[in-house]
Amino acid sequence: MQRVSCPDLTAAAWRSSSYSNQEGGDCVQVADGFPGLVPVRDSKVPHGSTLALSTSAWTAFVHGVVTG
Repeated sequence: MQRVSCPDLTAAAWRSSSYSNQEGGDCVQVADGFPGLVPVRDSKVPHGSTLALSTSAWTAFVHGVVTG
C-alpha cells in the first residue's frame, strides 16, 4: 500500500451519502475536488482523523460495499 500525504482540508466541502437520513446519520463523508484522492471522514467526528484514499482504493471500497 502506498502512503500519500493528505492535502489541506480546511476548506473542503464535505458531503454525505444520499442514503443518509435527514439528521446526517452515522455515515462516512467524502470531499470532492482533490485529483487522485478521496478524503474520507466519520460524520460523527467531523474534526477527527481523516483518511485520504487513492481513487482506485475508493472505487474498490465502493464496489465491495455494493456487491457485498
